[in-house]
Amino acid sequence: MLYHLFLWLHANTPWLGALNVTRYITFRTAAASITAMLISLVVGPMLIGRLKSFQFGQVIRPEGPASHRPKAGTPTMGGLLILAAAIVPTLLWADLASPYVWIAVLSTVAFGAVGFVDDYLKISRRSHHGLWPRYKMGGQIVVGLAVGLTLYYLSLHGDYHTRLIVPFLKDRIPDLSWGFVPFAVLVLVSSSNTVNLTDGLDGLATGASVMVFAAYVLISIWQFNQNCQWNPGTKCYEVRDPHDLAIVAACGMGACFGFLWWNASPAKIFMGDTGSLALGGALAGLAVLTRTELLVVILGGLFVIITLSVIIQVGSFKMTGKRVFRMAPLQHHFELVGWNEVTIVIRFWIIAGLFVALGLGLFYAEWVVGSG
Repeated sequence: MLYHLFLWLHANTPWLGALNVTRYITFRTAAASITAMLISLVVGPMLIGRLKSFQFGQVIRPEGPASHRPKAGTPTMGGLLILAAAIVPTLLWADLASPYVWIAVLSTVAFGAVGFVDDYLKISRRSHHGLWPRYKMGGQIVVGLAVGLTLYYLSLHGDYHTRLIVPFLKDRIPDLSWGFVPFAVLVLVSSSNTVNLTDGLDGLATGASVMVFAAYVLISIWQFNQNCQWNPGTKCYEVRDPHDLAIVAACGMGACFGFLWWNASPAKIFMGDTGSLALGGALAGLAVLTRTELLVVILGGLFVIITLSVIIQVGSFKMTGKRVFRMAPLQHHFELVGWNEVTIVIRFWIIAGLFVALGLGLFYAEWVVGSG
């Protein structure tokens, strides 16, 4: 593993040995991110060619915007590239003795597997219908339960805590105890579906995910520097192995950066549910492992807005028979209004960046006032 090689170099090489711990972690994190990006860039053309040869092309919904019809047949299941580019560097650069690393990895892979089955059924049937919704949701719930139960088990042995972290209210943090399990399921399933709903325009979900993963790189490194294990006090964080979580987040960021090269308009490949569910699972995994389950609502604000647009649309139609938007999710409403796809993507990226900046600002402000 590159992790053990790097440990040896750090101990035996003068210039690496001179790095302090923070710079050492930052160096490994940057190396992991670059590795992930290079895998996406190098493997991308090969995967695109193979998917084309298998005729694994995107099936376009007939009720969707007319501008999407030329995209029919574009290779999908590109989430396989994201998974490979994110998981392989994680296994190379992170400490595999950490249970947190394995929880993050398996959460990502398991949600991606649910998406893969959904994508495969769509392709094999030549239809935009994949898994029946109850089976798709059922698979996501099973994965969420597995993660929640694992973390609850770790909490019984002192390797995790089940208190709900409420920003700025450190003295009022309730212990969820066994109630953490359904809470974790809610976070994981919600996150995977919000990213899934955001996917639909070239590069939209990919670019937004890059920003949220970048935020978790910064959050994890900060939690490492202010960890209760070696920096006890009112502002410390009770998070295990935050340096390895930074590497997990960096690999997700690098994988999405590289994938964006092929997914940007006009997209040569789509991530499909394989990618969108995996990305949502990865972000939710980072949220529960860094104890930022409430903060991720802000960091992923774009995902939340798009999901709310679907909830509002469905609720309004069922109650009044009228639609609020021309089409949901929200990005398709703006397409039907007349906005160019690239314009929508760039403006939504700006919104995503503003939410990430707000989330990081709140995270830092919470530490400043002593509620870390």
